Amino acid sequence: MRRIATASFIGTAIEFYDYYIYGTAAALVLDDAFFPELSETAGTLATLSTFAVGFAARPLGAAVFGHFGDRVGRKAVLVVSLLMMGLSTGLIGLLPGYDTLGVAAPVLLVVLRLVQGLGLGGEWGGAALLAVEHAPRNKRGLYAAAAQMGSPVGYFAATLTFLVMSSVLGDAAFDSWGWRVPFLISFVLVAVGLVIRLRIAETPAFAKVAEERETAKAPLLEAFRVHPRELLLGAGMITVVYVMFYTAATYCITYTTEELGIPKNDMLLLTLVAVTVLGVSTYLVARWSDRVGRRRLIIGGTLFGAVWGAVLFPLLDTGDYVLIAVGLSGALLCMGIIYGPIGAYLPELFGTRMRYSGAGFSYNLGGVLGGAAAPLVVTALAENYSATVGGWFMSAMALLSLGCVLALPETRDRDLDAV
Repeated sequence: MRRIATASFIGTAIEFYDYYIYGTAAALVLDDAFFPELSETAGTLATLSTFAVGFAARPLGAAVFGHFGDRVGRKAVLVVSLLMMGLSTGLIGLLPGYDTLGVAAPVLLVVLRLVQGLGLGGEWGGAALLAVEHAPRNKRGLYAAAAQMGSPVGYFAATLTFLVMSSVLGDAAFDSWGWRVPFLISFVLVAVGLVIRLRIAETPAFAKVAEERETAKAPLLEAFRVHPRELLLGAGMITVVYVMFYTAATYCITYTTEELGIPKNDMLLLTLVAVTVLGVSTYLVARWSDRVGRRRLIIGGTLFGAVWGAVLFPLLDTGDYVLIAVGLSGALLCMGIIYGPIGAYLPELFGTRMRYSGAGFSYNLGGVLGGAAAPLVVTALAENYSATVGGWFMSAMALLSLGCVLALPETRDRDLDAV
């Protein structure tokens, strides 16, 4: 189980590192590198739109990788998803900007972002299943935490890498080439991840289905037919996770550095504090869910998010570093409370024949609803009204997720082979 947990964790950590460095770069430099002829607001929106493109590709990646994950096996698909994600990320670091390639630069950026999204769309479902399908029934939340911890650790590493580069280099050097270094590091990380993932075994649950020749011919269609409520309500349930995270991790950095005039390095340090809160809460709540159940904790997280969305931007607007750290940490604490149990909860909603497809598609559909839309909507609301109105949007999305989880059952004691 230690090897399985390590393989589950290391892959998601690398993949989320790849994904999050794009979000950080989008907030800091990509508008100048790839959209220099647009106004400041238009450049921000254009950059965030390329960010959204990756999310739009994730359900497609979940469908494709889920199909083969449910028919061929979890292990082989996870190797391919890691390669796609890592190589496309590294190539972004090599991509010349608008000054060199003209309009071809943002076009190629969108293409690579699509490949990133496809790769990550296949990653989470497989990593979560790798842990959950190997774990004892009373420890599924604990071992699924390995996959979930990849997100905060990957983001911490991404933020720290940008902070180091920004601190070591001057603004001109960082904006010119320094921002590319975190992307190039991905080439090394993907090699490490491949070595670890190639050493793991197939999960017992899938091996049993394959041995009995009961794999589904069209697993995603079967998931829609057998588990339509779980698939759609699961997507709605996880939406608030993406809203909280990508608003705090992407738009709030842009807002505080450009609108409030807070130095870039200071904001990266404050973000590291918030990400630490995310990591600790994700692990503790995932472990706790084995004792008290997944659903009850997720309900608490959505209620907390409904309150915190309304107070986030007033805390940021004070300009006080302590209150900014509290605001960002509260948003990511909300995410951790929900995100921790999700690693076991979503897979437990689906049968083994279509578990990869169902859990992965539901997870990534929630990403489109929350992660792709949230930074764009909050930016537009802040531009036309105020940032506080954007916070109200976050609260509304939390209430939407609350309604979805209230319509779902508890799954802690389920036998995975009997779903």
